[in-house]
Amino acid sequence: MAAPADAAVLVGLGSELDLPVVEQAAQEAAGHGRPLHLLHTFDWHTAFAADTVAAPRDQAEELISRAAQLAHATEPGLTVRSEIVESALLPTLIRRSEVTFLLAVGDSGMAGSGQCIPAETTAVQLAARAGCPLMVVRREPPPQGPVLVGVDGSPSSHLALQWAAECAARRDARLLALRVVEYDEDADAVTEQLTEALARHTGRHSAVPTEGRVVRGDPAEVLIETSRSAQAVLVAARGDEPGRAMLGAVAQSLLYHSPAPVFVVRGLAQAPLTGPGARPAGDQRP
Repeated sequence: MAAPADAAVLVGLGSELDLPVVEQAAQEAAGHGRPLHLLHTFDWHTAFAADTVAAPRDQAEELISRAAQLAHATEPGLTVRSEIVESALLPTLIRRSEVTFLLAVGDSGMAGSGQCIPAETTAVQLAARAGCPLMVVRREPPPQGPVLVGVDGSPSSHLALQWAAECAARRDARLLALRVVEYDEDADAVTEQLTEALARHTGRHSAVPTEGRVVRGDPAEVLIETSRSAQAVLVAARGDEPGRAMLGAVAQSLLYHSPAPVFVVRGLAQAPLTGPGARPAGDQRP
């Protein structure tokens, strides 16, 4: 199912630790000319286990109110909708993602934790199962480096490249397209393919400084290391087999270990990247 033309940027709020997600999601929504939808889920079983039933509900109302205020402060004039749903967060977000332009969540403390993060983590599950692109926001702000995109030559990675070009234009940033090859691959032939892909997918954004780079090594390791100086990193959910309920090793490694915000790109084949209210490239504020 394709998302409607006026589909929103949806933020899944678990707790106040996810408030940094709201700021970045509001910027994405304004840049793409789309409304922002804030969603928090409420569990009555937890509420009845608390000292008073009213306290958890009051906390939920306060969180969604703070998030809405932050969104309006970040992007004045942005259309913002707030909602509290009595349901579990993960299945709700998966269901809503079918009619969403971009889904944004926090990383549950994955980046820099040094701990083994279970595959059941919300961000990982959404990256594998959502019906739209996913933005996973870190708790620490990224540097003002390039927008990095991993390209492996697959159709889905070309979709990620298209999204990355749009992302770089909206952020007034340099675009770095990285292709990591095995040691027995023909680097010259791969470089030519990458150059052609860049020309095809960045034509609408000719003012964006663009670099294509071919590197030998392990794709996940190279992308993670390069992402340390990037303001955002984009990758297809799975390069060679972009099916639902599947997440490639490279995308999963970036989710776990990249310090930059990660966009896992999927479900964009029939969705326009910008809505009618999109800001011109390079316009960072209304």
